[in-house]
Amino acid sequence: MTTPDNTPTSGTTPGTMSYTVAPQRKLFGNIMTGLVIACALLAALPLVSILITVITNGLSRFGPAIFTELPPPPLVDGGGLRNAIVGTLTVMVISAAISVPFGIMAAIYVSEFARDTKLANAVRFGINVLSGVPSIIAGLFAYGVVVLATGTFSAVAGGVALAVLMIPIIERTAEEGLKSIPLEVRQGALGVGATNFQTISQIVLPASLPFLATGVTLALARASGETAALLFTALFNQFDARSVWQPTATLSVLIYNFAISPYKNQQELAWVAAFLIMVFILIVSIIARRLGRRTQF
Repeated sequence: MTTPDNTPTSGTTPGTMSYTVAPQRKLFGNIMTGLVIACALLAALPLVSILITVITNGLSRFGPAIFTELPPPPLVDGGGLRNAIVGTLTVMVISAAISVPFGIMAAIYVSEFARDTKLANAVRFGINVLSGVPSIIAGLFAYGVVVLATGTFSAVAGGVALAVLMIPIIERTAEEGLKSIPLEVRQGALGVGATNFQTISQIVLPASLPFLATGVTLALARASGETAALLFTALFNQFDARSVWQPTATLSVLIYNFAISPYKNQQELAWVAAFLIMVFILIVSIIARRLGRRTQF
């Protein structure tokens, strides 16, 4: 037998206890479960709405011309996003070339050489602060360091601004990856005569490669949609940039410029650019998730 207040009583079988849930508690549990599901659906509703809107408007103009033609003048129909696509890839490559070495080397130093020291704690604190810096501040920093020094807006300045935003993501992910490698692995390598450098470069780093790749892909996904930092650095270019030291068009800045334009053709191109960025972020997120499944040593 059981009592209504969910207290155990002896059952029909000797030595066993049976439990029942009071009707009031069961009703309360069902109500809360339904409330949680409703809140989850409500939270996902803006995402679904954004996806449907971007896909619907972006696919309406999507075609081969998007990758082969330049954006047209305001009163001309057609055109594409060739300069913005190439410029985005150029800026992303520059930012990755700057942020990946700095982020990984900082993670190696903090987790392997200065573990549990005051300097390591100071570096972690700085990384945490840097991760919360708004993108427009990173753009102002790159403007003062690169744009004013060179006298021109450029893809290099945009890459520096995005690298500032990418370094914290790469460092924190890489540090967690290095920490996941058991200490016994390092001790075993040192026991057979390997130097500290050989242990890190030939054993620890290859073992934590999925973590490193995940951090890089997540940082690229974060930086691909940044606009404010590029407004102060790469600016924009209606044509193809002939050098990385010239103003360079990017998809995010093109969206900003064309979305507020009164011309329908440019507004449609802005939707296509938003669709391309969304697809890029989706692909990068899928790659990061697949790499994350291989992070167990």
